[in-house]
Amino acid sequence: MALFKQKITWIGFVGVFVVLIVFGAAMMGSVLGMKPQHLPVALIVADQPVQTANGEAVAVGEMIKQVLLTNEQMPFTFTMIESEEAARGALDEGKYYGALVLPADLSANVSSLMSAQPAQASVSIISNDGLNTQASTAVKQGLGQAMRMVNAELAKTMLSQIGNQTEQLPVTVAQALLSPIQVQEEAVHAVGANNASGSAPGLLTQIMWMGSLIAAVILFLARGNARKAGANSWVSILAQLGMGVIIIGAASGFLIWMASSWYGMELAHASETWLFLWLAGSMYFLIQSALLNWIGFPAMAIMVLLMFFSMPILNAAPEFLTQTTRDWIYSWTPLRFVADGLREVMYFSGLKAAASNAAIVWSIGGAFLLLLLASGFKKGKAPIEASHASTVPAPIN
Repeated sequence: MALFKQKITWIGFVGVFVVLIVFGAAMMGSVLGMKPQHLPVALIVADQPVQTANGEAVAVGEMIKQVLLTNEQMPFTFTMIESEEAARGALDEGKYYGALVLPADLSANVSSLMSAQPAQASVSIISNDGLNTQASTAVKQGLGQAMRMVNAELAKTMLSQIGNQTEQLPVTVAQALLSPIQVQEEAVHAVGANNASGSAPGLLTQIMWMGSLIAAVILFLARGNARKAGANSWVSILAQLGMGVIIIGAASGFLIWMASSWYGMELAHASETWLFLWLAGSMYFLIQSALLNWIGFPAMAIMVLLMFFSMPILNAAPEFLTQTTRDWIYSWTPLRFVADGLREVMYFSGLKAAASNAAIVWSIGGAFLLLLLASGFKKGKAPIEASHASTVPAPIN
């Protein structure tokens, strides 16, 4: 069996497993261990305790607070906020995935349920959908489950107290005790229609990376041909850079138009989304072109791996990722800063909200711009005309 004696057969055998390990780590390693941990949630306890006719103190807000803070199974980290207004401001700044508001009249309304004129008590759960839909959904579901437990405990306690006083309940009281506290849900920074449930920023990030990569490869080949034809190294680099930025600007604008016109993606800040995507695509182009100019086509392996390792985490909240993924991939991948910036532009207050991520994208792009320009010092092959001239014999007189 001559086939088994060939080195390439065994190299290919090992190569298959290497590819499976690398791409398995890229596509599965980051997501299979995902679960919510320490999701930041705002807690507003404005409730004022009251006393019943029997002189008993009722502090429902404090009771709910203790239930939430002592439940170690809940994947939340609660931060006490003084007022609902302050909490909403923090949600606008993207500090929390959600908030639970316990109003000032909560205890008073709960106490009234045992009277002849019961008033419905209520609390508000506010989910910050634009920050991360997956995380905000987890907050909404977790707080909803906690409030159902509180309702069950309150109903049990109040029925026991009323049972000691009378065996008959008015219909209104019985109905109120079915759910002593109503839960009102509200979503802020909604993701809009046809935004893939909030995953649109990650999708745009990936598509723009691929478009920039195509532009970088084409202009790399064009620059190589120009150099062979005798073009100056610095002039060819500047032409490569300028043409690339123009192509990326047009491509990012087309991508935004295609998303909204063809697929109905709702974009509250379409023009600002285009500008940020142009900035992001230019950064991608600088990274890709610098690597191609210095390494050549072997750099494609680096760029493909970077994309595959980044894809699973683009739409994930960092609190869902394992510590290893956060430290080794999420903390530095350029695609993550673009996805976060797009999320801020699209779902919050436009470019103003994305200032921090835009500054990081500028910095990365600037570093690779210097690296791209420095590739002009790299010695290339002699132009075709010069090479031919050196090999053609001089004419005989």
